[in-house]
Amino acid sequence: MAKKTFIGKVVSNKMTKTVVVEIERTVKHPIYKKLIRKTGRVKADTNNIEVSMNEMVKIEQARPMSKGKNFKVIEIIKEKGAKS
Repeated sequence: MAKKTFIGKVVSNKMTKTVVVEIERTVKHPIYKKLIRKTGRVKADTNNIEVSMNEMVKIEQARPMSKGKNFKVIEIIKEKGAKS
């Protein structure tokens, strides 16, 4: 089975070796057919990568490391101060 990968924004890095990543996705409403933005938060292991707030990171599904931590950071996609 393939590992799931997501791209999200780091919203908290206050824990040791763990960051909270907010993942945003769009779903179509079943009746009204309008696109709705849904967000979810997951905890991810930093994998010895220095990650700071508001950075866009790519995370990958991993083995359960604790009760709520099932992902690990693969790479930093967009730095905090970088212009796009």
